[in-house]
This record gives sequence, C-alpha cells and structure tokens, in this order.
Amino acid sequence: MTSEEKLLKYIKNKRKEIKDNFNRHVSIQDMLSDRWETAKFYGFGEGSSCYNNVLILGKVKAGQNVWIGPNVILDGSGGLEIGDYVSISPGVQIYTHQTVKWSNSMGSKPIERQTTIIGNGVYIGPNSVIQMGVRVGDKAIIGAMSFVNKDVPNNSKWYGKSLK
Repeated sequence: MTSEEKLLKYIKNKRKEIKDNFNRHVSIQDMLSDRWETAKFYGFGEGSSCYNNVLILGKVKAGQNVWIGPNVILDGSGGLEIGDYVSISPGVQIYTHQTVKWSNSMGSKPIERQTTIIGNGVYIGPNSVIQMGVRVGDKAIIGAMSFVNKDVPNNSKWYGKSLK
C-alpha cells in the first residue's frame, strides 16, 4: 500500500469515527488535530478548545473553558484578552488593530492598535465582528452577524449594528 493510499484510508476511517461518535463532519485539518491541544499550545486556560483553522495573530490571552469555533479570527496584535466560559461562534472576527488611517494617508500615519477585552461568560454569535478597543462586559450576549464598535455593558444584549 502506498503512502497516499494509507493516508486516504486513515482519513476515511477517521471521518467514519467522527460521524459515528459525534454525528458531525469537520475539515481534514480539524480531523487530524486536537482542539484542546491547540488551545493548550497557545497557552489558553484549562478546558479551552480552539479549532485548528482559527487565525491567531499577536498576543491573545484566553481564560478557562473557552470555546473557539471554526473560521475565527483572533487579532491580538494590539492585545486581546478573553475571559472564562466564553463561546466564540464560527466566523467571528475580533480585532485589536486597524489600518484605515494608514491606508488613507498612503502610509504616513501609523497602524492603530488598542486592546480589546471580552469578559467572562460572554456568548458571541456567528459571523460577528468586534472592533479594536472594545470591551464586552461579563455575561453579555452578542447576536449573530453583529458589528460591535462600542463597549457592551455587563449582562446586556447586542444585536445587529452599533449603537450611536
């Protein structure tokens, strides 16, 4: 059996195992990696998991029992802090920098960076975007496909676009 045939057989068996045990399908990349080991590798807290296809930039600190779904962007280039028991749904983008002024000034102005903080017990719905410098308070709920560019108080709900 060639190496390619062995790999294809392994993938087929692994796919069946995941379907039988969890009734789900994941990418080959995530099939071959361990979400808890990935989180541990990045120094995230005990019990946290992070899909292998998450883009992690810069300094990202995550607490205990954090779930980071697939296709997430965690931009820690300006410092990103994530509390305990946070659920970050698929497709979420959390930023700590922006290049608007840098681009518009043709590079004469610097890239802006600000720390973004996600509190404890926060739920962030699928495909939401959190801008740099935002603080999401404890136990806040961010609805799916929300754009967050202002601080979100503790125990509050944020759905849709930003408050003015």
